[in-house]
Amino acid sequence: MADVTTNLERRKERIDRGIKVRTEGIYALLSYREIFYLLVPRGALVIGMLVVPALLPELWQRVFSLIGIYALLAMAFDFLLSFVGLVCLGGALWVGVGGYVSGALASGFGLPLAGNLPLATFVGAALCTLLFLPCLTLRDIYFAIASFVYPFIFLHVIEALQILGGTEGLIGLPTFTNKWVAIYLMAILLLLFFFALRRLGSEDVGLVIRAIRENDQAVKASGINIIFWKAVVTFVASLLGCFAGAYLCALYGWTGMSYFALDFSILPIACLVLGGSGNFSGSLIGAFILVPLSELLRAFGPVRMVVYAAILAFFVVARPEGIMPYLTRKYHQFERWVEV
Repeated sequence: MADVTTNLERRKERIDRGIKVRTEGIYALLSYREIFYLLVPRGALVIGMLVVPALLPELWQRVFSLIGIYALLAMAFDFLLSFVGLVCLGGALWVGVGGYVSGALASGFGLPLAGNLPLATFVGAALCTLLFLPCLTLRDIYFAIASFVYPFIFLHVIEALQILGGTEGLIGLPTFTNKWVAIYLMAILLLLFFFALRRLGSEDVGLVIRAIRENDQAVKASGINIIFWKAVVTFVASLLGCFAGAYLCALYGWTGMSYFALDFSILPIACLVLGGSGNFSGSLIGAFILVPLSELLRAFGPVRMVVYAAILAFFVVARPEGIMPYLTRKYHQFERWVEV
């Protein structure tokens, strides 16, 4: 009888119910349980990014750096798609431009990495934005096709004119002298980009930019220059991609035509499809699954492409939203007993 009475005086309630009723932006929380509920996913990500690399063997530490590169490209793709609705298939353009600008600055001007990486990132992003500027009036598949063509143009121009090292590329470039600097530079910047983009999405300017994707004509009728804001979003996305290219150049000490390879355009999209789009968490989880899987299957050669195709086909059919939205929804469905 006591147990029946206790159950009548208590009921189940979702943990996030009170949090979402008050606010999601300002943490006006009432208990340590709610603070813990909000901090667990964020804390797990930060701690994991800072602790896991130190526990990995040397080979997989290099793989961790590659994971960061593909995660940045996937986040850039997701940023363009979820904010202004642009489907960009030119991830290889970002990597190639960032890598070659970094290589040119190092070989031509002898800049150290401390100045080379940020300068190559911003100069490369400016160049990519100028290239994409005439295409920002395009929509849907037309912008995707235009962005897909750019890497091939650069590839064949370098090959035909034998500039920037030609088919051999630029070699003997400065690299990271300390592997821990390379690893934690990527880890820290990846976290900063991740939280900065998520924060931008909840700010007023982010909401205005997102409206361009939903109804660009209504935004234009409000007196807002949508081409300007598309260019701003393209520049921010290019920053992520060009840093990935410059970082790759500093990681291996060379830059070549393989920086325009199709893998840098397709694999980030596969990471996004696997992880889920819209909140940038999917980009991370997709990269942390597919890139190590790619390394494990490298010995099988072309067979790994079959594995990629099978994984993507499964998630498109069975879980089209991706892994991260599914896990987020399940996390928010946790319940607790509360007094009636």
